[in-house]
Parts: sequence; structure tokens; C-alpha cells
Amino acid sequence: METGLLPLVSRSISVLQVNVGKVCNLSCKHCHVEAGPARTESMSRETAASCLNALDNSGIPTLDITGGAPELNPHLTWLIEETARMGRKVMVRTNLTVLDQKDYAHLPEFYAGHNVEVNASLPYYMGRNTDRQRGEGVFDTSIRVLRRLNKLGYGLEQSRLALNLVYNPGGAFLPPAQHAVEADFERELMCRYGIAFTRLFTLTNVPVGRFLNFLTESGNMEEYMARLSGAFNPAAAGQVMCTSQISVGWDGRLYDCDFNQMLDLPCAPESSRHIDDFNMEALIGRRIITENHCYACTAGAGSSCGGAVVS
Repeated sequence: METGLLPLVSRSISVLQVNVGKVCNLSCKHCHVEAGPARTESMSRETAASCLNALDNSGIPTLDITGGAPELNPHLTWLIEETARMGRKVMVRTNLTVLDQKDYAHLPEFYAGHNVEVNASLPYYMGRNTDRQRGEGVFDTSIRVLRRLNKLGYGLEQSRLALNLVYNPGGAFLPPAQHAVEADFERELMCRYGIAFTRLFTLTNVPVGRFLNFLTESGNMEEYMARLSGAFNPAAAGQVMCTSQISVGWDGRLYDCDFNQMLDLPCAPESSRHIDDFNMEALIGRRIITENHCYACTAGAGSSCGGAVVS
């Protein structure tokens, strides 16, 4: 299909997404990072400082912190404090369960005190579905942490503290319409558990990492890729997240997105390729590196770290 979108290029950088490591307390079946307790990759304080320098010198308004479980990086609170001191928005992507562990139980209050936006993964509003994807007992622990976040003001109506839930399908299919899933979660979580949240984001599973392994081992790879390419939406392709953000790996290397990072597809060689050499002028207008996995972000309503990109 001729869309006129290629070569895809960056329009701006409004988000610096920083992956602070692959260490995680969970080993979720769908994880494109292949994170887990046995991983050792973790961003150093020196690399985190380079991220802060890039923020300070560029004027990028938002820092989006991901992992692994970001909470397991020893420099997380310092990174948040310094970013908040600059007056920039901070987002943290959490699996919720790590916040129930003794060493990290203080972080919800810390997040609230620094006005951190919390984006929390919750595959479903029922335990069986969630535990099947993420591990036994994950759902009950997630509900317990969500209640704590609500008590702090997170997710409540008219609160400044945003609590967004992140939903992704449990198999090789596209997510339903985001507004419909959001309505279901809003109704069921409140009725069953008294839990409120700000927004829900739907994410399409990208054929990377453990989800790629699942597709290959189950014989679903060809069918899933055909489903993604068959649902290609030029409107979604024109708004993919890589055109307005940059992704930093735990070791400081630069990528167009977190998925390219996991496939070891760095930014184009004519642009900056490491956070130590961050050059805003070279990165805006850069050529975006694309492969077949990019169909996941362009299928249907589109998919990004902020959910569907078209209504």
C-alpha cells in the first residue's frame, strides 16, 4: 500500500524514554524486554546523569522511565528528584507488585510527593486472566497496591495524581477498542474492588522478546503478522510514537523506540547514537529505523506507550 509515509522521520522529541534496566521481580509471558529476576542489566548513575544533562540542555518536557521494574534500579529516586527539580513531567511504568515488597513499599508516597504519573500494567480486571500472563498471585498483589495508590489520591476524580492502567491482549490478537476496554475496567474494578483510575491504555503485543518466542513455539507467527499487516492503518502510521520520542537503553545507547532497543536496532548512524553524545538537532528529522515488527504500532487504532493513537 502506497502511503507516502516512507521514509519515516522524526518530527520532534517531546518524550525522553529511559529504560533503566532489565531487572524485574516478574517474568511475564508477554514481556518484550525479557526482563526477570535473573537479569543483571541496570543503568549506572553516570548514564542516568547523562540522561539528566540531555533533558536539561534540550528542553524535552517529559521523562518516561521504564524497565524491567524501574523500582529495582538503585538510582531511580535520584533520577526522579533531579528531573522534578527541573520542572519536567515524570512518568514511571510499574508492574505494581514490586511496590508491595518491603524495600520498595515507600515508593508510592515518594511518587505522590514528586507528582509522578504512574502507568501500571494490569492485563485484566479478573485474577485468573492476569495470573495466567504474569504469574500466580500477581492480581491480588496488584489490587492491594492499587488501593494504596487510591488512598494517596492517585486516580481519583479531579486529583493531580494520574494513575493510568495498561492493557494488552493475552494472545495473538489485536486489542479491542480502547474506550470499550476502559469502560469495562472502570465498571468492574470499582464494583468488585472499589478501585478508581485515570485512564486505560491498550497496547498491541509486539512480536519481540518472550511474545515472539510464544508466537514461534505455538506456530502463530505467520498468522499474527498477517493479522497485523492486514489491519495496517495509514492514520495510525502517521502518528507512531517514534516520531516524537527517543528511547535510551540501560547502557546509554539511543533507539527510536523501546522495541527497536530490544532488537538491537539503534538510531540511524547519521544521528546521535549514545546519550553522552545527545544532539537534539541531529535527532529531530532523523530517519526512523523500521522493520516488520512496526506493523504492531500501525494496526487498527494504532499502539503507543500512551495507548491507541487514533479513535
